[in-house]
Amino acid sequence: MITTILSISLFVIFSSLSFIHFYWLLGGKWGLEKSLPTNEIGKKAMEPPKIATAIVAIGLLSFALVYLIKTSLINIQIPNWIINYGSWIIPSIFILRAIGDFNYVGLFKKIKNTEFGKADSKWFVPLCLTIGILGILIQLLNK
Repeated sequence: MITTILSISLFVIFSSLSFIHFYWLLGGKWGLEKSLPTNEIGKKAMEPPKIATAIVAIGLLSFALVYLIKTSLINIQIPNWIINYGSWIIPSIFILRAIGDFNYVGLFKKIKNTEFGKADSKWFVPLCLTIGILGILIQLLNK
């Protein structure tokens, strides 16, 4: 029961994040300025191409489906090894994102006083840690 609730929670989180990325892909601007790292003078550290945004949106939607499949609320024929490995890889990705690159993103970032740096500390790092911890809990409780 608890793993179902946690899996549905991750499904909702990943679906929402995917939606936001599709929104940006289609030209939306809300939240975009705070979502990309900048240096101290406000210059973007990266300008991801549309294809990268599409890949992230599809990836996040795929992560959502992994957790929906784990609830058994839907039955999509996917090899078990994809779900098994994915269920460890997904939280690992987000734990690593929370740790960061030691420069622009994560717990140990150097550049903290930009709009992105503040949003990263307030929202993105806690979200990534939550995703990672919930994903690991789901795996451990399913043993």
